[in-house]
Formats: sequence, structure tokens, C-alpha cells
Amino acid sequence: MASLSHHGLRQLRTIVCLVPRNLFPNHYNSRGRHITHKQIMSQPDKMGRFIEAMKTVYGPFDELSSDNANDWIPPDNPGAGGHRGRYLWTDAFGVVNFITLFKETAKPKYLTLAKRLVVTVHDILGHTRDGKKRLDGATDEEPLVGGLRIGKLDASGSDGDGQYHHYLTLWMFALNRLSIAAGEREWNDLGIQLARAIHPRFLVHCLSGGVKMVWKISMDMKSVLVPSEGHLDAATGYVVYKLMQTTASKQGHRNDVLQQEINDYWNLMSRKGSMSPGTDFLDLGMGLWMCHIWRDEPWAIKFRSKALPKAEELLDSTSVMMQRSAARRLAFREFGTCVGVSCSDASEELQDQVEDLLQFWGKHLDRGDGEDDLKPISRVMYATGLVVGAFRRGYLEDEVD
Repeated sequence: MASLSHHGLRQLRTIVCLVPRNLFPNHYNSRGRHITHKQIMSQPDKMGRFIEAMKTVYGPFDELSSDNANDWIPPDNPGAGGHRGRYLWTDAFGVVNFITLFKETAKPKYLTLAKRLVVTVHDILGHTRDGKKRLDGATDEEPLVGGLRIGKLDASGSDGDGQYHHYLTLWMFALNRLSIAAGEREWNDLGIQLARAIHPRFLVHCLSGGVKMVWKISMDMKSVLVPSEGHLDAATGYVVYKLMQTTASKQGHRNDVLQQEINDYWNLMSRKGSMSPGTDFLDLGMGLWMCHIWRDEPWAIKFRSKALPKAEELLDSTSVMMQRSAARRLAFREFGTCVGVSCSDASEELQDQVEDLLQFWGKHLDRGDGEDDLKPISRVMYATGLVVGAFRRGYLEDEVD
């Protein structure tokens, strides 16, 4: 999953905005810990904050008419915070969040905005940095055969541009959600096109005869930039590729359109020790999100049973991290845990901990001075943390097996 270095982010100072809490009578939880009930945000309150968070990245889109939405160009300033205003991870959240808005409000313009954002990302991150040509191998007929750039601000260097597997699979998920929400197979087909193109580039054969994954490859997909494996890259590949294949089957494709790739990921994730949940907020949260999609499979049940207690420990008000000031924490990573827990069958106590965390960050994000580098990713993931919506399987119609 994404680490701080993935985003090229420096830990920034967050200005504290103190807002009095609304306190209710104290009591003890099932563990005997003294806790305090706080006022819970209503769904309308959450949707209001959801929209405001998205507007800080994508501008006053809520003011657009349906006709204007058809011509909307996602802003590049502030934009998603990457090269020419686009960053693949952030915009993947943006697409899914627009789909959530479409579902929650029944306003078709939000589905239009999701499509417009997808087209813009493909136009920018599917081209070379100078914008003069598509990435190697891509054509107008097959625009994603060359993959999609990360969107790093720098072209090269230790935190330069390239392609990340976990960003690409998250984008495939966004395309799949758009396909289902719109009832249009072309978006899932694009995800499959991308999946087939990048799969052999991230799997390398070892001298020992085995196969392993790599974490980062070059923009043209011809060289490996970081040879280490992403912690849950294989599992996420399995989950998302299987999801796209299932959707494709329902949409009229042959049943095994991605089966070989799915088998490859399964073999990799079945290695001993490869499926242990991490203790990093983002890694743990995205792991919970990933496994909820196939929640009834034995590996997912086992992963969730280990991950949820870890989430409880991380989010406990007495934990080391929760005792730190906002200036010493990274909001977007903690929102990853919020998303994962909200997509899981978590206990009421754990859900309350997520609510507390969102209220904590809501107060600090209201100011956000000095967080320019972090702002886009923090805001879109905050929105998702408030209302996971289309990130949760079963939220959209006609998708549950």
C-alpha cells in the first residue's frame, strides 16, 4: 500500500483549530475503559462535509448545471496535487466519490463529472509528461495499453514519476465502479485493458525459478525502478482483477477474461506470511477494504479477523499515535483505516473510534494552513472516510453475486 514516500510528501505542520467538544455523560465500555460519548454527525452533516472536502480539490462543482457538467474540465490548480494537476491515487478516490454523490443525490451530473474526471486522467497520465504522445504501445483504440503514470511532480529521481501497481489497481476499481453505476461496459473494458497491459510488467522471474512482484516501474514500463514487493499488491491484484472479471461476465464477456492473471496473483498471495495485516494506518485500512470485496473467501475471513483487532489498537484513544498532536500525524493515512473499518463488519466500539477520528481531523482540516502538498489526498480520503459509499461492495445496484 501507499507509504509516505509514495506520494513524495513531507510531514507538514498542521495548525490546530480548537473547537469545543459536545460532551455527553460518561460510561465504561465492554473492556472496562472509561469513555465519553460525543455527538455523532448526522448523514446530512456528513454529506455536507463530504461535498466541501471534494470542492477544495475539484472546485465548485456543485454549482454546475447538467449542461455545464458535460463540458467540465477538472481544475489543475489546486487539482489532485500531481503533474499538471493530476495524481492517480487521489483522482481514483475522486472518481469513486463522485459516484457516491450520484447515488446519494440522484443527480446525474455527478456521474457525468466522474466520467469527465476519468477522461481527463487518461488524457494526462496516459500521455508522456510533455503531452505530445500516448505512453508506449497505447493507441486511440487502446488508450491504456501503455499504463498510466503516477503523476509525480518530478520526472526522475528517488521520488520521480513512473507507475505503481497499487495505484493502477485502485484506478481499475474506480473504472469498475463507474461501469456499474453508469450501466456502461466500456469503463470496465478499459480497466481490463489496463489490467492485461500492466500485469506482465510488474511480475518478474527470479533466478531461483520463482516469480515475484516489483513495486515501481518506469513510465514506459520497460524497466524496474524499485524491485521490492508491495505488501499487499498481489492480494489487491487478485481482488480487483476478479471483480472486473465478474463484472465482465455479467456484461457479456467470456467468463475467464482475466483468469490467468488472477491465478498468478493467487499463487503469489498464497505464499507463507504474505497475507499478514500491517500496523500502518493506510496499509491496514486498505487491506481491510480490499478483503471486504470477497469477504466470504477463507483468506479474507482470516485477514479480517487479524486486522480488526489491530485497528482497535491503533484507534484506541490511549494509543501512542492517538496521543500525538495533529502536527505529528498524517491525516490521509489515518483515513485509510477509516475507510477499511467502515467497509468491514466492525464492532460498534470500533465504529465509534472511527467517528471520533473523523471528528478530530474535521476540526484540524478546517484550517489546514501549510498543508498544500497534502491537501488534495487528505481531502478526498476524508470525504471517503465520512461516507464510504461506492467504495463498499453492495452499495451499487446489481453487483452482488
